[in-house]
Amino acid sequence: MNTIEEIAGILKSLKSAVIFSHTRPDGDALGSAMALSRALSFYNIKNQVVNDSEIPEKFSFLGLNIKPFPTLDAEGYICVDASDDSRLGELTSTFRKGVRKGKVTVNIDHHISNTRFCKYNYVRERASNCENIADLIETLGVPFDEQICRLLMTGVVTDSGGFSHSGVGGDTFRAAARLADGGADVNAITYYTFKKQSKARAEMYAETISKLRYLLDDRLVLALVTQEMLSRYGLGQDATEGIVDFGLTVEGVEVSVCLMEYKKGQYKASFRSKGKVNVNEVAGVFGGGGHVFASGCMFFGEYEEVVDKLRYAVLQHMGE
Repeated sequence: MNTIEEIAGILKSLKSAVIFSHTRPDGDALGSAMALSRALSFYNIKNQVVNDSEIPEKFSFLGLNIKPFPTLDAEGYICVDASDDSRLGELTSTFRKGVRKGKVTVNIDHHISNTRFCKYNYVRERASNCENIADLIETLGVPFDEQICRLLMTGVVTDSGGFSHSGVGGDTFRAAARLADGGADVNAITYYTFKKQSKARAEMYAETISKLRYLLDDRLVLALVTQEMLSRYGLGQDATEGIVDFGLTVEGVEVSVCLMEYKKGQYKASFRSKGKVNVNEVAGVFGGGGHVFASGCMFFGEYEEVVDKLRYAVLQHMGE
């Protein structure tokens, strides 16, 4: 793996770059990509940020400029907050074509499951990838202006669960302190990303929580959000974010899973663990991954078949 100094040197040598982040982006992916874009612009490195998904409305306060595909024939392709190139969604093929063309590829990530899929890789497991990007921007010698601080703080706050997740440590708070000193408004960021919601989303959330399914002597809890529910409430897929965290608030639950029906016969699973179960390994059984305490993957099949697979996989990793 490369050092942060080596990554900074590679970036400074580029004349142009496209910055990719994972499909269905969260605050950490968006904050990482846009903050790095601003840092590259400081050195007059022509760049653009791309993502294959619709950007959740709750991040509109950041004033994002993100394209659905590259329109710049850039020298470098930079991936942030993506554990492997398949996480780029519809842009995976674009990225792989760039690899074959010999573009300089750089990977900056914080997931334990990262495959080091680029030529240059900096992977440090932390509560958020924005902490890594903050270190990189400091190494680049770019000033932390208010916009960079706001973008990075959004990633730190959202991926750390408001500084409540198990991966939070001194580094997280030191990064946050610097960003707050630079003008990032934690109160506003927390409101827009965690608290603000429509009446429809609140009602969908309430329905979902009321139908939680408990398995393995109440140690595993499942939440299900169907396409019918999203359509009935007039919501997008991003409305499911955060539902998985509720399950861990229930006493006795060790693993919480939210299954979102992506389309018929396909479900996106989000995992959370209190610590006894490594959900990165559970998700890995199905081709996914992420962190020890928070991971994800895709399931294919009928709902009850998916539940059976989940139940068995979690049981096998409970160490009993």
